[in-house]
Amino acid sequence: MGEFRWSRKPSPWCDATKRALDVVVAAATLIALAPLLGAIAVAIRATLGSPILFRQTRIGLRERPFTILKFRTMREPCPGEVWFRTNDERVTRLGRFLRTSSLDELPELWNVIRGDMSLVGPRPLLPEYLEEYTPEERRRHDVRPGITGWAAVHGRNVLPFRERLRLDVWYVAHRSSALDLRILMRTVTQVLRRTNAVVSEDNARLGFPMARLAPGRTSGVEAFRSDAAPSGDERDPLAR
Repeated sequence: MGEFRWSRKPSPWCDATKRALDVVVAAATLIALAPLLGAIAVAIRATLGSPILFRQTRIGLRERPFTILKFRTMREPCPGEVWFRTNDERVTRLGRFLRTSSLDELPELWNVIRGDMSLVGPRPLLPEYLEEYTPEERRRHDVRPGITGWAAVHGRNVLPFRERLRLDVWYVAHRSSALDLRILMRTVTQVLRRTNAVVSEDNARLGFPMARLAPGRTSGVEAFRSDAAPSGDERDPLAR
């Protein structure tokens, strides 16, 4: 991976403005979409039972862990099923719709309000991935992770692992309010068109380290779970 020419670091005032806008937009969106959020919650409760939300530890700003929230889209794995090899079999019909429409990501707006995430930034990944990064790639944690980001609008689920990290670092080096606005506009367009929206990914083909993290496991869910409570949604965190 080539070295980036780092742009001038945004001023604290710019970072504070972004944070304020994140809170205002996230809160307004949650209020406006409250009926939709309620309907999704009822549908998940009726088809999958409890819990309605999927919780998992991810790595955020300055490599600090936090708990990400999503709507649940998978049933619990049956005995003998390996979670990162049986995603397609365990995603429900409702779950497929939520994923391809990105509606499963809406609870992350609460993460934005709490300060765990931003509207725009690198997608947050599992703690186990930290050891996979080069020093340059670790710069992706110099900013808050985002609901959407530069890598997300350049391929979403179909980018190889290393290419996603490269685009994340590019964003950190060139971030600005104008770039964030451009990313948000492209995100809206892609969500409406469902561009590159797939339910699950081929980890080996895209170069994900996930399969290498648990070679030969037949029941390895707990090795990558940070939540003791069942979530029923053990997909690779690089999906969106």
